[in-house]
Amino acid sequence: MNNEKIAILIPCYNESLTIKKVINDFQRELPEADIYVYDNNSTDNTYDIALNEGAIVKKEPRQGKGNVIRQMFFDIEADYYLMVDGDDTYPAENSHELIAALWEGSADMVIGDRLSNGTYFNENKRAFHDFGNNLVKNSINRLYQADIKDVMTGYRGFNRMFVKSFPVMSSGFQIETEFTIHALDKRFKLVEIPIDYRDRPEGSESKLDTYSDGLKVLLTILKMFKDYKPLLFFSVFSLIFCVFGLVFGVPVINEFIHTGFITKVPSSILATGLMVFALLLLITGLILDTVVTNAKKEYELHLYRLYEETIQKEKI
Repeated sequence: MNNEKIAILIPCYNESLTIKKVINDFQRELPEADIYVYDNNSTDNTYDIALNEGAIVKKEPRQGKGNVIRQMFFDIEADYYLMVDGDDTYPAENSHELIAALWEGSADMVIGDRLSNGTYFNENKRAFHDFGNNLVKNSINRLYQADIKDVMTGYRGFNRMFVKSFPVMSSGFQIETEFTIHALDKRFKLVEIPIDYRDRPEGSESKLDTYSDGLKVLLTILKMFKDYKPLLFFSVFSLIFCVFGLVFGVPVINEFIHTGFITKVPSSILATGLMVFALLLLITGLILDTVVTNAKKEYELHLYRLYEETIQKEKI
């Protein structure tokens, strides 16, 4: 890969049981790569272990995986980035396939797909995780007419263009969902590579709370639906209020047609209010859709500038 630089990004919180093996595995598979471990307020000796194993270790005081990834993207300069959890659930042996897809130019983001070969369902015994994964995956695929197999995997590869143009908005585990939605919305090239998943070793505990973090992910999808596709988002609610307006308004109109009078005054007022609110929601969606379209144009221009900078860097 000539002089191209690879960075392994490992966000960590209390991973003293597994971080040594994770670092050693990637040192064996990608000896030319720089391994970065960002410790997120661990109360065990994760920091010291990572430092002793030769990783580049820093501390991130703002709690949450999204905050760690945000700082990593700010700090680290590389041509290719490989992000992996520090819990030893993802095999370093697959790193060659992920990096190859980036190097060949077939992908801007590579997804380590845990779900297609069934290993995640066999290894992960935590309740409702399968249901949550499928709910999030199906919601995003329907929203973007896509066919992503694994939306929430923590094993991903990125090229420099993606990393340096990605606006990190989430502070926690919602970052995985944000990666996928952003890539689909901004038309980045995606490639999914099936990987073997293994559950955490005995004694190692997941930091993911099934219910609270699952709710946060769903709220993130709803928020990004509003931000990225405002016309569709507000049109749905506009249609709902319009239907309720017709439910209350049709009897009033029918009465007026047959008698020339309106005796159902409360219903007529309610129906009018509902229809006005539906119209306001539709107008809001139209206005915000124009704003989002202009923002996408600005983002494309930013990508062009970043692309030119990358080309100049390669020439040097």
